[in-house]
Amino acid sequence: MRLEAFLERKPLYYSEIDYTRMPRAYASIKEKIKIPPIIHVVGTNGKGTTGRYIANALHTLGIKVGHYTSPHIKEFNERIWLNGVNCDYDVLERAHERLQKLLSEDFKKSLSYFEYTTFLAILVYENCDYIVLEAGLGGEYDATNAFEKVISVITPIGMDHEDFLGSSIKEIAETKLRSVSNKAIVAKQVFSEVEDVIKELSTSPDLEFKNYKTCVDDTMLKLAQEISQEQELPHYLQENLLLSMCVVKELGYKVKKNLFNSQRLEGRMQRIKSNIWLDVGHNALAAEAISHCFRAKSVNLVYNSYKDKDYLSILALLAPIVKRVEIIPVNDDRIAPYGDMVDAIVRNNLEYKMFDKIIDDEDYLVFGSFSVAQKFKTLLG
Repeated sequence: MRLEAFLERKPLYYSEIDYTRMPRAYASIKEKIKIPPIIHVVGTNGKGTTGRYIANALHTLGIKVGHYTSPHIKEFNERIWLNGVNCDYDVLERAHERLQKLLSEDFKKSLSYFEYTTFLAILVYENCDYIVLEAGLGGEYDATNAFEKVISVITPIGMDHEDFLGSSIKEIAETKLRSVSNKAIVAKQVFSEVEDVIKELSTSPDLEFKNYKTCVDDTMLKLAQEISQEQELPHYLQENLLLSMCVVKELGYKVKKNLFNSQRLEGRMQRIKSNIWLDVGHNALAAEAISHCFRAKSVNLVYNSYKDKDYLSILALLAPIVKRVEIIPVNDDRIAPYGDMVDAIVRNNLEYKMFDKIIDDEDYLVFGSFSVAQKFKTLLG
């Protein structure tokens, strides 16, 4: 069975997760595969952008590198980037054929969509010098944490996926930060609870947490400012850029401007038309960062949300910059009921309508998850 058909049979999400399955599957094939040094990217926001900056920089240095990210917006191979481009489907098929031979029938059947594609990426990246491996929704029990890593990269941590990760910042931070097994570079954090957890974990002699600010010098700041101006990066993406520079420096390479001139990852405050911005953020931390990007603007918010997100609070954070909410229909069982979404919009004293078209002389922000981005791009053609 070809890869696409095989993955279509796998649910994207499980109501319950077997945290032992991925380590057991890895143990069963560990001696038969080769894994290059892994740079593990963990956090709530900024994982994709930070990882792509790191991967692009290493690629520009002439280093063979893969970047595994998720989910994808349009094409599956967006998840498995190899040496500057999304992986060719023929390469993916060959990796799939090999993985089918390596795994037992039980694991082929039981592995989740994300677990299987993580193994798929590992096989694609066997001949790389580095793998930049982005965690999914978690950290300690994430599928990507089954493998050894040379360094962890911790992006901002906030509330998200509470059903799986915990009901407080402290619990979520503990889950994500317990994935660190040796050294970690830590981004600027919004919540003091994250710093508290880092202090607790730092008592272990085996763990080293380095605040990214300790490695940022005046030259790096100047480079980040220049690149941000040229690429029209909002402040939070500039922070991701600085974090990635620190990682490149920590790996022993000189930070130079040309390493970070490549196009950033799609769907991160991406200006897709003169009056349309697209961002796949879907939580309060992302909404707060986005709100600072449009202080002088009034935008129409093309929006929808999964029902497990705190969309009432997200809309409250975005309300100061929103002229009108335009609800985009998304065919997904996880999407919030229409009536609940309308109630949240009204409670934030916002106008609303169903999304139907773009008006050329008005500004739009498309926000609310990869599913929203997928649907919007399909409608926009």
